[in-house]
Amino acid sequence: MQISIQWLLQLFKTLLMGQGLSALICGTAVTSQYLATVYYLNTPMLQSFINYILLGITYTTALIFRRGDGNILQILKTKWWKYLLLGLTDVEANYAVVKAYQYTTLTSIQLLDCFIIPVLMILSWFFLKTRYRIIHYVAVCICLAGVGAMVGADILAGQDQGSSSDILLGDGLVLVSATLYAISNVCQEYTVKNLSRVEFLGMVGLFGSIISAIQLGILEHNEVSRIQWTWEIALILAGYAVCMYGFYSFMPLVIKMSSATAVNLSLLTGDLFSLFCGLFLFQYAFSGLYIVSLVVILVGFIMFNTVPTLNPALAPSSDEEGWDNHAAEFDNDSTQGCVDEITCAQAEQDQIKSQVNERQSACVVINSVKM
Repeated sequence: MQISIQWLLQLFKTLLMGQGLSALICGTAVTSQYLATVYYLNTPMLQSFINYILLGITYTTALIFRRGDGNILQILKTKWWKYLLLGLTDVEANYAVVKAYQYTTLTSIQLLDCFIIPVLMILSWFFLKTRYRIIHYVAVCICLAGVGAMVGADILAGQDQGSSSDILLGDGLVLVSATLYAISNVCQEYTVKNLSRVEFLGMVGLFGSIISAIQLGILEHNEVSRIQWTWEIALILAGYAVCMYGFYSFMPLVIKMSSATAVNLSLLTGDLFSLFCGLFLFQYAFSGLYIVSLVVILVGFIMFNTVPTLNPALAPSSDEEGWDNHAAEFDNDSTQGCVDEITCAQAEQDQIKSQVNERQSACVVINSVKM
């Protein structure tokens, strides 16, 4: 009973935190739509740059004040090129999906964005040695069916928004973005479970700031110079930055509790949350299929997490956040208890042997006296 209760609590915690990430994604989508539709501000690189700067201020600064092998200088000496590629992958994934809205429809983006799930599973199989079971594949299919219901609701409600100027290019950008996100998420899972959450976020913040600043200067300098700054625009940009910063900060925690694939399954509800917000903010038409889609996706997510996947390539991490490494602490305590028991048993055996030797010596002395 104790194990089942603990498992239910862990599942509920993972589900709750996953939906929290979906709510943050919803916040970024709503603020971006406000900037684009109300204030005609289309600056995706500026928004990403603000997020990477916030990550750099907090997590990169934390790495600077570290000592030993976790210091930023030691990390840059040995792994700078890896984190440079990771930062480039993350920046371009964000840019590609935002750019796709200029060429294709929302329905196509919602459907093709699910491409990240099979790519994640394939990459995890080869690089993280993750082994899935039948129930995991069934759960993924159920979640994708929920996305299909959501897209069907959009079509019935006449909310197939977006452009259709170059659908082939737009769809290609979505697939590229999904692939890059999958690569970034696999690297993130490996880093937070083997190295450090702060190291991952600090390096992404550092290289993401540099790359996005260069790309911002090249691609969006005209748009940024034409912005008529008001407190409303500044407030919405700040809201976007807070939501995106919170998403980046908390996602590694949820990945560490479950996996990158499980987290992305839970993020499928993010579009639904955005649609629910659109009912009040943008006068979307409501459809009962939205509720059906939400329930189906959550059922698939719960099924996926009922049976753990095997990750032999991922060793227990020694992350600096001690509170999210309870499993490793439990293993250490158990190991120490076993060592103590073995030591006590050996001491008892030594004591018994000593008593037997003393008795044998006494018998020899007595026999010698008798003789």
